[in-house]
Amino acid sequence: MSREGALTRPLALSMGEPAGVGPELALALWRDRDRLSTPPFTVLGCPATFAARARLVGIDAPIAEVEPEGAPAVFADRFPVTPVGRCVAEPGKPNSADAKTVIEAIRLGVELVHGGRCSALVTLPIAKAPLVEAGFPHPGHTEYLGALSETLWGRPFRAVMLLWAEEIAVVPVTVHMPLREACERLTEDDIVATGEIVARDLCRRFRIERPRRLAVAGLNPHAGENGVLGHEDDAIVAPAVERLKAEGIIATGPHPADTMFHAAARARYDAALAMYHDQALIPVKTLAFDRAVNVTLGLPFVRTSPDHGTAFDIAGTGAGDPSSLLAALRLAARMAREPALA
Repeated sequence: MSREGALTRPLALSMGEPAGVGPELALALWRDRDRLSTPPFTVLGCPATFAARARLVGIDAPIAEVEPEGAPAVFADRFPVTPVGRCVAEPGKPNSADAKTVIEAIRLGVELVHGGRCSALVTLPIAKAPLVEAGFPHPGHTEYLGALSETLWGRPFRAVMLLWAEEIAVVPVTVHMPLREACERLTEDDIVATGEIVARDLCRRFRIERPRRLAVAGLNPHAGENGVLGHEDDAIVAPAVERLKAEGIIATGPHPADTMFHAAARARYDAALAMYHDQALIPVKTLAFDRAVNVTLGLPFVRTSPDHGTAFDIAGTGAGDPSSLLAALRLAARMAREPALA
């Protein structure tokens, strides 16, 4: 897809968990669409869910059921929804009966980008428990997107989660698994493969001037302190750093994770590699809770998502902050201007 072509196609916005805060965040951004500064989006999901949520939170949003190509023509006056299934959940009360619609919306989004009908995919937050209850076999969005990509593009892809804001970029090497399992499953090859993808995509998708500076966190406190606090950093992390260096990537580490994320430290790298989920997400959500974006690297298309959850406690109240979703839409549009991965 050409850069010009990407700009003329709408963004696809999958509806996520219908009982969560996502539907009203999308409605709030459409209400304030003059500040979007992005191509129009079409929501992939249940039109009745969005109509009901608009009424509940007091947003005047006439629903237009459209094919994706029709979204730009109606966006100024109506809220475009490309219909997918139906939902039964009420705000704050997830129902596994909606899992089929949630999953189908994600799948359709990938298909639309694959077919050139949308420029990028932005996903609203999902709740894993209702999906697992309905038989969903994947730990989360990232893994499912990797599986869909392999099916549609005909070859395997390694999906990598990047948590991004202007002031910080962090990638967890292990993602959606219990901490004990993450420590047991972490390998040198995983760290190297993740670092290679991050270095490549920071260059190709983000056009960072110096795109190959990676700071690699240690797994243990104080990065193992020469084996006193664990041997994994010497046996697994340090050799991975050396292999990345041998490929021409400016990789450093293993670093103690507790000193990697203050301002002076962040100025020395373009992205940090964390060894497990919370090691990555805690600094991002501390520094940029309302502005951080979840980006999936390593795929043949652009996918972003707000870096927050379903917020069941405030769903249906209109109190949700759409700033992270706005950042996700803007970043998706920015990344879609760059050439697709080979």
